[in-house]
Amino acid sequence: MSYLDNIRTFVRVYELGSMSAAGRDLRISPAVTSSRIAQLEDHLKVRLFQRTTRNLTPTEQGKAFYGGACEILEAVDQAEAQVVNLTENPRGSLYVAAPLGVGRRLIAPLVPEFLAAYPEVSVRLRLTDRKVDLTTEGLDLAFFLGTPEDSTLRIRKIADVDRVLCAAPDYVAARGNPASGAELISEGHECLNLRFPGATEFQWRLITPEGRKRFRVSGRFEADDGEVLTDWALAGQGIALKPIFEVAEHLKAGRLVPVAQQTPPEPVQMAVLYTHRRGQDPKARLFMEFMVERLAAQVR
Repeated sequence: MSYLDNIRTFVRVYELGSMSAAGRDLRISPAVTSSRIAQLEDHLKVRLFQRTTRNLTPTEQGKAFYGGACEILEAVDQAEAQVVNLTENPRGSLYVAAPLGVGRRLIAPLVPEFLAAYPEVSVRLRLTDRKVDLTTEGLDLAFFLGTPEDSTLRIRKIADVDRVLCAAPDYVAARGNPASGAELISEGHECLNLRFPGATEFQWRLITPEGRKRFRVSGRFEADDGEVLTDWALAGQGIALKPIFEVAEHLKAGRLVPVAQQTPPEPVQMAVLYTHRRGQDPKARLFMEFMVERLAAQVR
């Protein structure tokens, strides 16, 4: 077992917070994962993790070693890049995050084409509507809709994505079709809301004759999964604010209809986030260029 393998295993255990999760991620058994950590601890003569039956937490020595371990792996990757023509023959794993709707409908269908062109690369796609942390979660790239909060990250804009307020015909028949955001609020419509960690209120930014305005909306239905909101809208439970590409088939088939069309939602930015270091990785650059070109054509 190489020392470098042990370091890579330690980094994934640290980032994922679990021996079993790291083993699945690295495609090795829990026994091998545990053995590699034990070998590393024996070599360093320190405990890197505190283990209980339910929790695995890094020790102070583990926290200190993590930063250096990442630098070691980065140095190895850079050294390989100088020796091997990775631009033409990239290899290794890419860790990519994306919102559920974007990932399922747009990114996942394109991954096979990319991997067919670069057979020595593997893509590990993480789909979630929560906000992700590239550094602590060991991600190379993260696609998103909206405005990022972390100004230290690099941003590659893909396109401005049109959105729509929509509801099922049954809902409109029962509750009416509000003409504007103001009517949506004044008539007490049921708004289906996407919940992010730490969110204290829900605001929809709509384009009014007086300009862009924020409307504070409320409703009994909220979830941290945008697909759930679509399902609720289809079931006639309320009004959803959705990127058009996520509900285009439902709109075309009449399963959903636009509402509040006098004040449509403002478009939302689709972009990809990455750190400066990750952006230097040839396989990450190739994947980003590949996706940006194809996604821009699909969502415009």
